[in-house]
Amino acid sequence: MKNTTAVIDIGSNTIRLVLYEYDPEKGMKEIENIKTVARLKSYLDDDQNLTDEGIEILEEALLAFNEIIDFHKIRDIRAAATAAVRQAKNSDEIVKKMKEKTGISIKILTEEEEAFFGFLAVIHSTPVMSAVTIDIGGGSTEVTYYEHKQLQHSHSFPFGAVSLKKDFMSGEQMTKSERKKLIKFIRDSFLSLDWLSDKKVPIVAIGGSARNIAQIHQQSVNYPIASVHQYWMNENDLKEVNDELVNMTKDDLEKLDGLSSDRTDIIAPASQVFCELYDIVDAKGFMFSRKGLRDGIVFRELMKKYAAPLDKEKVFLSSMNELAFDYAIEKSEADHMISLATELYSHLGALGELNESEKGLQLLKRAAFLYYLGEYIDSDSSSQHTFYIIANRSIDGVLHKDRIALALAASFKSKSMFQQFLEPFDGWFSDEELHEIRLIGSLIKLAYSLNGSKRNLINQIEMRKKGEKIYLSLFAEGRTLAEEYQANKQKKHLEKTLKTSLVLDFIPIKQEA
Repeated sequence: MKNTTAVIDIGSNTIRLVLYEYDPEKGMKEIENIKTVARLKSYLDDDQNLTDEGIEILEEALLAFNEIIDFHKIRDIRAAATAAVRQAKNSDEIVKKMKEKTGISIKILTEEEEAFFGFLAVIHSTPVMSAVTIDIGGGSTEVTYYEHKQLQHSHSFPFGAVSLKKDFMSGEQMTKSERKKLIKFIRDSFLSLDWLSDKKVPIVAIGGSARNIAQIHQQSVNYPIASVHQYWMNENDLKEVNDELVNMTKDDLEKLDGLSSDRTDIIAPASQVFCELYDIVDAKGFMFSRKGLRDGIVFRELMKKYAAPLDKEKVFLSSMNELAFDYAIEKSEADHMISLATELYSHLGALGELNESEKGLQLLKRAAFLYYLGEYIDSDSSSQHTFYIIANRSIDGVLHKDRIALALAASFKSKSMFQQFLEPFDGWFSDEELHEIRLIGSLIKLAYSLNGSKRNLINQIEMRKKGEKIYLSLFAEGRTLAEEYQANKQKKHLEKTLKTSLVLDFIPIKQEA
């Protein structure tokens, strides 16, 4: 049974409505995402009250969102307000008025809740086991530190991209003296936390400012695949983007590919925050997570309703389950593929034909499960569709480089096609890595042909080497006409990779009378 939830995120810079659908078998899926730029933080007066104009902007946004929620017939509505409303002295009045005018009950998140929900989203959607997270909003910045996906520390600072711009930029472009003052303020703020320095872990950044930093860098390097979720940047990448942003004029920023028009005036101070945090943490990389506060709210609610709805230790498996549903992967066939491919891999390792590794085995199992999922679109061009889908789809729990390796292995058709798919990713892989990916792809292709009739007939494989040839005994329950034809036709790809000959012997298992 599907569970649909509407989450309204009332931030200091934007107000956003996201609709989520959760199916216990399929997992969670975002089905709608709508935002409006409100800049509520800028409507706090000198007494820290949200002005009538700010309240009216909030009301109009909620009424518009109500129409969308009603259209989808959603009853489960979660409205959460962060820094701008939390810091407003008239927050109780705001909540009461919105309930009267729109019917929506707003929960004002505490600083601790805001940080926790961001952390919850990160551990359920990325493969990073230990990290510092940061979420820069318009009026607050949340940082957490977790080890082995267990929260250790969290803190919320009362500054964000909008407030930093207001306090440290007198004009449209940051001056050198303003930047110097901003850096000192940021560093002093971060250094006030005794648990943050020298952690030597990656930084996982959440929110619109981080998304824009990732998009800007992707555009600058002509990044060959879609999606920014789990996009990885090193220290030089981050600092080069930052130096570019703080030295740009307003006109230059408005023309910059990857930068949203509503963030041109606040991206420079936000970028500087990321750089200072990187230095203080002595970080091992900077990664953007598309999943954040809103997702964390839904995860927490699902945990109350279902037994372990999303396993933080098995993030990628949840993504594979979703792919299986979206592209009609038959689980019994996929499991049989994994079994055949794993057995072939193990036998070849025992014979010394390949170097077994935990990483190689993981790639093999994942690629075997997803092999030729593009058949769902068109069987004649399944290889092309398989590669494109996996390479460009945002898949939780796997970094971009590993996603391309998975796409190459799961779409393997021939050496020439492999090289064609690889062309935009020049320099991504070493020769040794490419040899392993191609070997795994050709091995899976043979396993795929060993189930040519889709009846899971082969249930045991024996392998031995004699001279320059490898002999495979394939024990089957039933007539293997389709399997014999396909396997003898496709074995050449593995033979070329191994530089040896394969001799296949299909042996029927006698059925008891």
